[in-house]
Amino acid sequence: MESWIFLGVILAIALIAKNSSLVIATAVVLILKALPATGKLLTLVENKGINWGVIIISIAILIPIATGKIGFAELISVFKSPTGLIALACGVLVAVLSRQGVSLLATTPQVTVALLFGTILGVVFLNGVAAGPVIASGITYCIISILHIGIN
Repeated sequence: MESWIFLGVILAIALIAKNSSLVIATAVVLILKALPATGKLLTLVENKGINWGVIIISIAILIPIATGKIGFAELISVFKSPTGLIALACGVLVAVLSRQGVSLLATTPQVTVALLFGTILGVVFLNGVAAGPVIASGITYCIISILHIGIN
């Protein structure tokens, strides 16, 4: 019963904040939870959801190439600009941090709760986008490693 209440509170916050992404995500989770094969279905989404999300984001990012909005000329010119070089470096950094984040989440699942709350707060109150729990866990990993804080 606690999980229903928890999800209901998240849904209410998302509705009050008019955050459609979080409303849809929470509604989908509530629907999945209500289905008869709940355990297997929720486990499947939990285990594969991040990969599916990365695939969908990657598809969206590749669409401008498919439509011809971005070609080789734009690709070459972006690497000649400071913004392009910074974006390249950030892409590498995010990939490395995400690897560490996935590792942290696997070994310390309780961190997920704090990341979830932080993501919800950022989305609801700061108009953020819930696209970063994995990178957030990677940043968390880096900070706790730098500060030599034990993972509790």
